[in-house]
Parts: sequence; C-alpha cells; structure tokens
Amino acid sequence: MTRQSATALLQGDRTAAKALVEQAYRQIYFHAFKVDRDRELESQLCSGQITTRGFVRQLLLSEKFQRDFYRCNSNYRVVEQVVGRVLGRPVHGQEEKIAWSIVIASQGMAGFVDALLNSQEYLENFGEDMVPYQRSRVLAGQAVGTMPFNQQAPRYEAYWRNAMARRAPAGGGSFGQPTGWDRPAWLANQPTPAVQRIWQYTVATGGFALTGLVLWIAIAMLSTARQG
Repeated sequence: MTRQSATALLQGDRTAAKALVEQAYRQIYFHAFKVDRDRELESQLCSGQITTRGFVRQLLLSEKFQRDFYRCNSNYRVVEQVVGRVLGRPVHGQEEKIAWSIVIASQGMAGFVDALLNSQEYLENFGEDMVPYQRSRVLAGQAVGTMPFNQQAPRYEAYWRNAMARRAPAGGGSFGQPTGWDRPAWLANQPTPAVQRIWQYTVATGGFALTGLVLWIAIAMLSTARQG
C-alpha cells in the first residue's frame, strides 16, 4: 500500500483510521489507557502528516514507553522487547542482542529505534504504512515456526517483577484474589496480607468488646457496693 492510498483510506474511512491507531497502540504498548494516548499524534497520522512508521517511532520514544519499558529493564531486555514489537519476531540469538545493546549504549534509545525502523527487514516487511505485527520465524526442519514474541516474553524481567512483588507483597487483589504475580519465596510460609488484615480487625474488635465488658463489670460492682 502506497502512502497516498493509505492516507486516502484513513481520511475517507474513520473506522479504518481508528482501527489502524488501535492496532499500533496494541503492538507497541500492548494496551493503552486513555491517559496514554496522544490525540495530536493520532490526528497527524489520520491527516497524512506522518506515516504509520513515523507514528510507531513516536510511540516508542514516548514518555509512557520510556517509563513502562525502558527505565525498568536492562539494555538486553529492552532489545528483546523493542525488536519483538518493531520487527515482530524474537531476537535471533545472543549475538544480535549484544549488537543492539551496543547501539543503545552508544546512540541512545532514539538511535536504536531509528536503526530498527530504517532497517531493510522492517521496510521489506512493513514499509511506511503498515503496523508491525507478530511474525512466526520458520526454522529448517521444523513444521511450525517459533512462538510469537508477544506470547513468550513478559514485559518485565525477573528482577523487576520481584521488586514490584516486594513493594506490594500481597500476591492478590481485593478480597485476596490473585493478580497474576507469584508470592515471593520469603513469604511462602506467612499468611497473606488479607488474612493479616482480618486478624487485626478481629483483635481490635475483640479488644473494644473486652474493654466494654470490664467497664460494665466495674460499674455494676460499684453500684452494688453503694446499695449495700
């Protein structure tokens, strides 16, 4: 699809434009809340001021992506995440991971993103106006390709997941329901915070009731003494 035809499609079909924008958000962010969206950038895409490739670039360099992916992962992990989103495949071995990590260290995140978006692999597969998508890599001697990146790579590496678990070690949401995080090993034999809260409430309630009972007995004894 040429840029002209893609632009005409977007300008003439609001549904198609919205679908393209949503697809780009899902591919780069996995999910975008209302606060994460850039309406001005979306308008530029739909009016033809920027291409889909330019839209993808801005999402990768956005504050959200920096905050949620780049700052909380090592360079190796960033390579895995960004290559998966931009080229639609897993990193091909440790050598490629190291090579792209060197690009990040020497040229920064913007240089890394530009190198991917300007690569022959990206241009041949997605061009200017196609949103990247997950591709299965076909290997010789195998009947099926590798699992798509977005099904095999968690957003955060193990260190960051454990750090978040330590900050909120409940291992569950409201009413003790699981949220998807495993409880750290050091909490394996301890009651969950939900149980602890119930126990604390019970103790506090029982303490008030016991205090009231003692006061009632004391008042009754004083009243009996006076009557005697």
